[in-house]
Amino acid sequence: MEPTLPTPSREGAKEITVEEGVVAAPMPGKVVSLKVNVGDSVKIGDGLCILEAMKMENEIIAQKAGVVKEIRVVEGASVKRGEPIAIIK
Repeated sequence: MEPTLPTPSREGAKEITVEEGVVAAPMPGKVVSLKVNVGDSVKIGDGLCILEAMKMENEIIAQKAGVVKEIRVVEGASVKRGEPIAIIK
C-alpha cells in the first residue's frame, strides 16, 4: 500500500499518492534547513528538514527507517505540496 498525504477538508481537494520511501512536502513552503545528508541512517521520527509555511517552521520527519539515498531540495528552495524532499530506502 502506498503512503498518502492527508487530504484537506475543502471540497474538490485531491489526495496525493507518493512512492514508497519518498518523503514529500505536506504543504507548500520554503526549505529553511536540511538536517540530514545522503548516506545518513534515519529512524522513524528523525527530523529531515525544516519547512517554513505561513511564517511557521515545520519539521519534516522520516516516516520510515532507512538510509537517505537522495535529497531532492536545497536550502532556500520553494516546494509545492507533494513535491519530493528526500528518498529513504
